[in-house]
Amino acid sequence: MAKVKYYYDSDTLSYRRIEPKKRKKFLKILFFLLGAFLFGNLGLIVLLNTSLVNTPKELSQARELKNYELQFQLLNKKMAQIEDVLANIEERDNNVYRLYFEADPIPNEQRTAGFGGVNRYKDLEGYNNSDLIIGATQRLEKLQKRLVIQSKSLDEITDLAEEKAKLLSAIPAIQPVRNKDLKRMASGYGWRSDPFTKVRKFHYGMDFTAPRGTPIYATGDGKVIRADNRATGFGEHVRIDHGFGYKTIYAHMSKYNVRKGQRVKRGDIIGYVGSTGRSQAPHLHYEVWKDKKRINPINFYYGSLSAAEFEALLKAASQENQSLD
Repeated sequence: MAKVKYYYDSDTLSYRRIEPKKRKKFLKILFFLLGAFLFGNLGLIVLLNTSLVNTPKELSQARELKNYELQFQLLNKKMAQIEDVLANIEERDNNVYRLYFEADPIPNEQRTAGFGGVNRYKDLEGYNNSDLIIGATQRLEKLQKRLVIQSKSLDEITDLAEEKAKLLSAIPAIQPVRNKDLKRMASGYGWRSDPFTKVRKFHYGMDFTAPRGTPIYATGDGKVIRADNRATGFGEHVRIDHGFGYKTIYAHMSKYNVRKGQRVKRGDIIGYVGSTGRSQAPHLHYEVWKDKKRINPINFYYGSLSAAEFEALLKAASQENQSLD
């Protein structure tokens, strides 16, 4: 309660109450309100500049940061899934595909190596979440590099597969005369008695006896490099270059129906059984060459014979008898 003040009036010889002037009273009220306003705003400014109260803009930015952090967490999960899938593909690439096609595996260090040299992430430094951003960027770049390496490896595997397919088609893999057309397998690869001189000498092919005119088949894909009768002893004969170091010879034909330079496929009829050249009876003399050396044809019939048929052929070919040429 405000104090009441008095003054002594000498005219009336009594004390009178001092009444405050309205102007002073107004000024006091004004000064009080002004002070309250100033101190109130100052307190509000101080309060807003502390961590106790956030502005709407700060609240919005905080929500955005939380959303970014959530998006980075989701991105890291997706990258982890991609890394797992890629690691599985890389393992199969090294241990299945490259192993099958006899290609050297790609070392894990080469697949997962980072990037050396200058600081690639300098522009990403200095932010509140720089570590998070730089870490995600590094993972993405490593994934990108691994994908590039894997893509190149699959391209190499594709080329190797195409080359392998060509090789499998080119290798002599069937009997040149069908079993149902054969009278017998007259002579195999190895030491045999010459039908003319009766001298024991090495027989470098296999002789298949069949009626004159029996079809003779190309045993693998290739290119005809000879179709003539100018080779000593072979009579009418055909030679096929299969590539990859393989060549085959078909001799003593009654006739051939291919020409030099012609491409043939496995199973194509290239001529017919005869007895031309140095031959004792109608038969096909068949040879297989690998890297300019004659090898045993018995190893190249897996594409047309059953296990039992191959065993019977092997038994007949191993008998040291007389050849027909």
